[in-house]
Amino acid sequence: MSEKLLDLKNITLSYDGEKILDNINLYIRDKEFVTLLGPSGCGKTTTLRIIGGFAFPDEGDVFFEGKRINDLPAYKRPINTVFQRYALFPHLNVYDNVAFGLKVKKMDRKEIDKRVREMLVMVNLKGFEKRRVNKLSGGQQQRVAIARALVNHPKILLLDEPLGALDLKLRKEMQIELKNIQQRLGITFIYVTHDQEEALTMSDTIVVMKDGEIQQIGTPQDVYNEPKNAFVADFIGESNIFDAIMIRDKLVEINGVAFECLDGGFGEDAPVDVVLRPEDIQIVPAGQTALTGTVKSVVFKGVHYEITVVCDGLEWMIQTTRNAEVGSEVSLAFGPDDIHVMKRIFKGFTSKIEGTVADTDTIRFLGVEFTREGLDLPVGSKVLLTIPPKSVEVVSEDHSDLIVYLESMVYKGAYNEMIVWAKDENEEYQSLLVHSMNDEQIATDIGIKFRFDDIAVAPCEERKGAASEE
Repeated sequence: MSEKLLDLKNITLSYDGEKILDNINLYIRDKEFVTLLGPSGCGKTTTLRIIGGFAFPDEGDVFFEGKRINDLPAYKRPINTVFQRYALFPHLNVYDNVAFGLKVKKMDRKEIDKRVREMLVMVNLKGFEKRRVNKLSGGQQQRVAIARALVNHPKILLLDEPLGALDLKLRKEMQIELKNIQQRLGITFIYVTHDQEEALTMSDTIVVMKDGEIQQIGTPQDVYNEPKNAFVADFIGESNIFDAIMIRDKLVEINGVAFECLDGGFGEDAPVDVVLRPEDIQIVPAGQTALTGTVKSVVFKGVHYEITVVCDGLEWMIQTTRNAEVGSEVSLAFGPDDIHVMKRIFKGFTSKIEGTVADTDTIRFLGVEFTREGLDLPVGSKVLLTIPPKSVEVVSEDHSDLIVYLESMVYKGAYNEMIVWAKDENEEYQSLLVHSMNDEQIATDIGIKFRFDDIAVAPCEERKGAASEE
C-alpha cells in the first residue's frame, strides 16, 4: 500500500454547542478503499464533508499529499463526491450528465468524448448515452453518478451512502461492482455507511465511529475477529457479549466458570467484556463441558441453524450446520482462541455518583431526592452514591424519576446493558449504567426510576466521576 494520501489531525467540530467530532485522527493511503462505519449521528458524514471541503473543522488540520488544505474550497480539491441522492440533471441524457463537469472546464471536445465513452464502458452503461436519466433504474442512475464523478479523474472519490436507495439484491450487486471499479481505476475511495455487510464486503480498511469518536481502525478481518470494545463487537456482526472477570492473564471467568484464553494485560480480578462469535461455538452432548444448558430456540437460516441455548440464565447464540431439538440438554464447546477479551466501556459493574445532603436524612443527586434514615451527616456535605445497574428501571417518561439520554445499548445474554447520561447540579453530564430487558432506541431520551433502598451511601471528601471502578 502506498504512503499517506490524506491525513486528518486532531479534527474537532461542534454545531450549536454540541460536539459532532471529537479529536479525530485518521490517515488514508493512496488506492485504498476506506469505509467510515457507524450508527446515525456518529459523525461519519461530517468527516466526509470536511474531507470534501463542504464543512470546516473548528480545530485540527486536513492534509492532502502533505499540504494543508483546510482553507481550500471544494471545487479546488482533487476530490469528487457521490451522494445518496444522486443529484443528476433530469433534463440531460446520460452522456451529457457524465460530460457536464468536463464541459464546465472547457475541455477539448474530442477529449470529453473519449473520457465519457471510456467511463460509460467502465460502469457498464455503453449504449445508454442518449437515454434520459429519469428513464433509468436506481442502479443505473447510481452508475451515472459514479461515472460523472470519476470522469474528472479525481485522486479521491467520496461516497455518502450511495446504495441506500437500492433494493437488497441490487445493493449486493453494486457492492461488488463498486469494489471492482475502484480496483480497476486504482484511486482512493472513502465510503460512508451504517451497513456492516457493505463495510466488510468492500473495504481495505474500516473506521468504526461512535459519538464523534473513532472506536477502532483495522482491516475487516481485524475489526470482526478482534473488536476493541463491546460497541464494535455488537455493531459488527452477531456476537455473544458477556460481563466477565479477568482472573489473571490468560484466564477469564464468565458467569462463574473459568476459561483459558489468549489475552492478558488487564490486571487481576479486573471487570472486562468478552465476545464469542456464534460460529465459533460448537454444540456437543450434554455433560461434556462445564457449560450445559437447554435449547430455547432453533431457526433455520438457509446455510446454517441459529440456535439459542440458555446456560445458568445466560442466552448463548450458536450458528451451526447441525440441528438441535428445542428443549433438549446440550453442552457448549469453544477454544481459548475463540474468546476475545475487551476493556469495558464503562469501568466496573456499578455507577458512582456524587450527591449532596440536602436536608436531614435527605439526599439530592442529578436533581432527584430520596430519604435515608440515620444519615448523621451535616446538611450540605457531599456523599458518594454507589448505584447497582439493576436498581435502575427503564420506565415511561410520565412515571420516571429522571429523563436521561441513551448513549449505547448492548445485549449481554440476560439483559441489555445501557449507558445513559444525565446532568448534575453543576450542569455537567454524568453517566449511569443500567441493566434492563427493555429494547430502546439509541440516541434518544428515556425515563428511568430508581430503587433508592438499593443505593449505597458513603461520605466523600472529593468529587469522583460516575464511571469510577468498583
